[in-house]
Order: sequence, then structure tokens, then C-alpha cells
Amino acid sequence: MGRQTKNQVNWAYIAGFLDGDGSLMVQIKNRRKTRKGWRLMFTICFYQDSRHKKPLEWIRKKIGIGYLSERSDGIAELRINGFNAVRKTLTALRPYVKFKSVQIRIILKILSLIGDKKIAQLNKKTRLKIADLISDLRNQNYKSGRRKFNKISLRKILGF
Repeated sequence: MGRQTKNQVNWAYIAGFLDGDGSLMVQIKNRRKTRKGWRLMFTICFYQDSRHKKPLEWIRKKIGIGYLSERSDGIAELRINGFNAVRKTLTALRPYVKFKSVQIRIILKILSLIGDKKIAQLNKKTRLKIADLISDLRNQNYKSGRRKFNKISLRKILGF
């Protein structure tokens, strides 16, 4: 194996942190003031006990985007939101991730299907594919509690 640059080592460390203490999400957010009443939100989230949030500050500095917050349950979060920020970050992390590679592939596929268009501009076949990919992503992720949307409801929300 060749010599790795410091930047590659940093991305590998961040990927390991994501594999262990991170999550990848595509959320359906209410937007009552819009015609559809919802929007998709793409998020990468890193978690750490608030007493030990220095690694999250370091990750934010290395990536150059995201915001830190502390939850009332003593957990600190680093969140990266948005189509372009998530695409850029996941593309950089992809070669180094071991356990969340399927989730990364799914999110990058959804982002490529959307491209620079609005969901309403996509044809029915593409929206159906996106609904199914969101369902696939949710099935890959750790399940805590009751699911708000199943495959059928996701298809309905996206126009079926």
C-alpha cells in the first residue's frame, strides 16, 4: 500500500467516526407554506457525548461545513445538511467508509436522480425510484421506535 497523505488519513478517520457514531438520513420535512407541503432534507450526523465533543469540533474544522449543537440528553451533534454539502462530503468519505457504504451509495444515487431539478419537475418513474431508494435507505439504518413513513406512504408523498 502506498504512502497516504495527511488529508487521506483525516478523511479515513472521519469515515470511521461516521461508521461508528454517525447516521445518514433523507428526511421528509413539513413545508405547509409550499404547494407540495413537504421537502426532502439530506443530513449527515455525527454524535458524541457532550463532555467529549472535541472530535466533532475537529471534524467540522476539517470538513469546513456543518453545525454543532448540544441536545438536552447530553449528546452533541455535528450536522451537515443540504444537497450539495451532503454530496460533496459523502463523495470524499466514500472510499474510506466500511459499514455505511450501502447507505452512501443510496443517498448519492438519490442526489444524482434529482440533479439540479425540483422534485415536481421529475417524471413519475424517477420519483418512484427515489421513493423506493428512501425506503431502502431506511431499511439499512438502525431502527429506533416506530417508522413514520413506509414504502407505500413514501410513494404517495412523492406523487403516486
